[in-house]
Amino acid sequence: MSYKILFLDIDGTILKPDHTYTEKTKEAIKQVQAKGIEVFFATGRPLHELEDLAKELGIESGIGYNGGFAKYKGEVIVNDAFRPALVSEIRDLAKQLGNELIFYTIGTNYLSKTEDPKMKFFVNLFTMKQNEQLPDDFTKDVYGISAIKVLPEHVSYYEKFEELYMSPVNVAGLENAYDLIQKKINKGTAVKKVLDALNISADEAIAFGDGMNDLDMLQFVGHSFAMANGNPKIFEYAKYKTTSVQEDGIYNGLKKLGLLD
Repeated sequence: MSYKILFLDIDGTILKPDHTYTEKTKEAIKQVQAKGIEVFFATGRPLHELEDLAKELGIESGIGYNGGFAKYKGEVIVNDAFRPALVSEIRDLAKQLGNELIFYTIGTNYLSKTEDPKMKFFVNLFTMKQNEQLPDDFTKDVYGISAIKVLPEHVSYYEKFEELYMSPVNVAGLENAYDLIQKKINKGTAVKKVLDALNISADEAIAFGDGMNDLDMLQFVGHSFAMANGNPKIFEYAKYKTTSVQEDGIYNGLKKLGLLD
């Protein structure tokens, strides 16, 4: 079987809960790159927050914002922001429910309440650096949204937006946090656009993920792996199940495909 491209989620897939990665994870990425396989991040995070990790792992391309934006070695392939009117409606709802929001743009993370303790915890957990207070009436050029302090009874209010689905943030220690994902713009749609741009078939693509925001991506590619530490609901959408992020899940999955020495 010929493999040409590899998509890797970050939190819970590349990175362990302590934000480090295993040496075998780094070695696996290095080996597949040496075989000419393109490696992409595929994350809910904004790409501007990944520069240090990208340098450490030698990864030059990525899908960020849960599919809202993607670039291949500096060339923009996907550029799909939220509708400003939808962003405005989300802001109004969050204020009504007492939730806090993070809006991800190209280069900056805008926080609805920078001094909120839960917001500080979120920012520190994901080592977010490019943060500013959310301006009044800001609705344009938003590529991703996270919501925190979302109680279980709040979820149904967001689900009334037909364009969205709520994906729980699958990170230990962070409860009541969700990514707000556009149904028509997600990791899966971004993967398809990347494959089309690079003239690669889905059967030549591999993906690893652990959360419900990886669902569309894992379904689309020909060879998908769910991490053992992932949301149990994700397992049915992946072709294979690999070991946990702490147990070198990426390495073991790629070895299963015969790609590692």
